[in-house]
Amino acid sequence: MSENVWLAFSLTLLAGLATGAGGALAFVAKKDNMKLLSVGLGFSAGVMIYVSFVEILRKAEIALTADLGPELGPWAAVGCFFAGMLAAALLDKLVPPGISYHEMQINQPEESQAELAGKLERMGLLTAFVIAMHNFPEGLATFMGALEDPALGVSLAIAIAIHNIPEGMSVALPIFYATRSKLRGFFFALLSGLAEPIGGIVGYFILRSVFSDGVFGISFAVVAGIMVYISLDELLPMSRESHSGHASMLGLVLGMLAMAVSLLLF
Repeated sequence: MSENVWLAFSLTLLAGLATGAGGALAFVAKKDNMKLLSVGLGFSAGVMIYVSFVEILRKAEIALTADLGPELGPWAAVGCFFAGMLAAALLDKLVPPGISYHEMQINQPEESQAELAGKLERMGLLTAFVIAMHNFPEGLATFMGALEDPALGVSLAIAIAIHNIPEGMSVALPIFYATRSKLRGFFFALLSGLAEPIGGIVGYFILRSVFSDGVFGISFAVVAGIMVYISLDELLPMSRESHSGHASMLGLVLGMLAMAVSLLLF
């Protein structure tokens, strides 16, 4: 049993570190390249929208159906999804004046560049937070799965690691453009990924008695709603404003494609 615990922890740790690997891709970005920023923000939105609808919400519905039955389960998943969107909207209202996306535009005079940097950093940190929220129950599920069946744990860890790479990119890029620090972008991408092993450890020592399909499903559906709201309300509008043309749409499609391929491969 102790060997399985160490294996489960190692697998969730490796899956989480893949988010940092994605964040390391910020090291290839060039500062002041607004087209790349537009593509990157669109990419982030594509990753978050696709994984929310195709993977996270679907898993939430399956878990809640197992917990509540085929009639109530899908309704509960939809309700929690929109509750997540509502929570994100309410949090948006609490943002102090001057750093809300809706109060600023990308193409402002030079004196507003500090405000733009603050907004980009806030966006990156917010993305890191919601991805960490997503990674926490994901890590818990991987850890518990590996305890019961090591082969299943390996498969889950590989699948999660693959799609954690684009998630890490979505965290690191806006933070890099805000702070001009590639190391800072990488750090927060890595930090969001470490929610995977933390989720596994907390689950093993604390939440084993209360963890259920219902808890898993609710948390996943709420996180999906938050991720979609942030993508539509902040990432995509900012992407379109940072560069004219179809850079935003290109990033959106590339983000969806990267996530789709990662999910199909594993």
